[in-house]
Amino acid sequence: MGRRLDPRKRELSVGEVAARCGVAVSTLHFYESKGLIESWRNAGNQRRYTRDVLRRVAIIKIAQRTGVPLAEIGAALATLPPGRTPTADDWRRLSADWRESLQARIDALSKLRDQLDGCIGCGCLSLESCPLRNPEDVLGATASGARRLET
Repeated sequence: MGRRLDPRKRELSVGEVAARCGVAVSTLHFYESKGLIESWRNAGNQRRYTRDVLRRVAIIKIAQRTGVPLAEIGAALATLPPGRTPTADDWRRLSADWRESLQARIDALSKLRDQLDGCIGCGCLSLESCPLRNPEDVLGATASGARRLET
């Protein structure tokens, strides 16, 4: 069971944030290195966080779980006022912004799933007619050889 936080406490140690959020301390350091969360150093050179970081880490974890890339998460978090705990309205706005790209990934994965059976037989994924790696042979017009096509 995680440690309980004193509700009057305004700053949190990295261990307190990690325990409360259910992540490793190294994960918090990683998020910080990517600019997703912020801390400062106290007089003893220990990292300290404001309480709003708890909600920000929750947003990061949920967004990652749905497949939102860290760069998109960072851009979204940058639109929030610093030091303020994100609200339900903030979450609605952020999640609405991610909905379109999430639907595009779902559609692409559904298409891949539906076409995957046809590739089990050949195994090479580089045939001219392969709808997964080279849809409509668009790469054949520019050069020969197998190359990855991201759409």
